[in-house]
Amino acid sequence: MSRLKKLINILKPAPGWRTIASITGGIIVGLGIYILYISNAVSYISDDPRACVNCHIMSPQFATWERSSHGRDTNCNDCHVPHDNFFRKYYFKANDGLRHATMFTLRMEPQVIRIKEAGKKAVQENCIRCHSNNIHPIALRAISAKSIFDEGDRYCWDCHREVPHGRVNSLTSAPYARVPRLNPAMPEWLQEFFNIKD
Repeated sequence: MSRLKKLINILKPAPGWRTIASITGGIIVGLGIYILYISNAVSYISDDPRACVNCHIMSPQFATWERSSHGRDTNCNDCHVPHDNFFRKYYFKANDGLRHATMFTLRMEPQVIRIKEAGKKAVQENCIRCHSNNIHPIALRAISAKSIFDEGDRYCWDCHREVPHGRVNSLTSAPYARVPRLNPAMPEWLQEFFNIKD
């Protein structure tokens, strides 16, 4: 017998349990599909900035980006996601998305959003990628050189601190920001059943 057949025989429920196992499996798969649907999970594959404000916590960042010079020509992923290859880009998005979804689901989101180390690296790469024709070679070397004083990395935003998000430092920095929403994921009949208003 092949290894695959042995594995299938081990995992196959006993005849009396097959119906219960099938129903339980169907419920688990159905809930998984519904969670993907209600969270607009497919929208995160796109580069649409509205996907980034699917969670209310990103409203100040969206509002300040939209009104900045970057808001005319870029989207969130142009700056915050690696662009050197397809696999790295979508691995980064999946990793970040899973972390964000976990934090928001468990209500662990911070009051002040701080960029993680992987995000800093991606943003720095993209600053240089987009603006390399505008950066003087001496400045380009200084960005990647170690600082004499603190032995730390230098980033573009060490000098360009308010690009493109201005002085966003917490949820209260743009409390009345109007941001677009994705289409509601919940079907209309379910909204009517629970009496939910948009």
